[in-house]
Amino acid sequence: MDIAHLAIKEILTVTFTLFAVIDMLGSAPVLISLKAKMGGHIKTGQATFASGALMILFLFLGKEFLNLLGLDVQSFAVAGSIVIFILGLEMVLGLEFFKPDHNSKSGSVVPIAFPLIAGSGTLTTIMSLKADFHDVNILLGILINCVIIFLVLHSLKWIEKALGPNGLAVVRKFFGVILLAIAVKIFGANIVKFGR
Repeated sequence: MDIAHLAIKEILTVTFTLFAVIDMLGSAPVLISLKAKMGGHIKTGQATFASGALMILFLFLGKEFLNLLGLDVQSFAVAGSIVIFILGLEMVLGLEFFKPDHNSKSGSVVPIAFPLIAGSGTLTTIMSLKADFHDVNILLGILINCVIIFLVLHSLKWIEKALGPNGLAVVRKFFGVILLAIAVKIFGANIVKFGR
């Protein structure tokens, strides 16, 4: 990881991409429901640390994992762009392709840290971003999102009152459109590298 590759534009792109995929504001209704099932308390620090650690682990070891399976980052990026596209469609159209786990006995790590925050969509996105961005910028994007995750989990009651159901729906659809555009860009950038 080279500090010389630090780029504000890349950090912002990665941060907004992960913010849209993680969709903390869009997940607020699910988180509020889980919080009620967990006795009105979510271990904010534990959930943030677990999701951040999982994302960073996948950033640095994901490529080696793919190599074991005989896959390259470009192949994963194209597959990831399709998952991101479906996530975007889900958010914009209000459909449910990915079924959430509503196990009331689960704690702050499962299902909140995984799969709700650092789920397959988030981990796939990190691998897709590795094809186009430097690791140091992706790492900073992940850390910025960890701060956002902590703040959102800590402020669930306030967010629920401030946005209301209509506000949450608008935010979800807005980030859904951003995800669709990101998916198309990642797909286009990596599909041309096949067969080279």
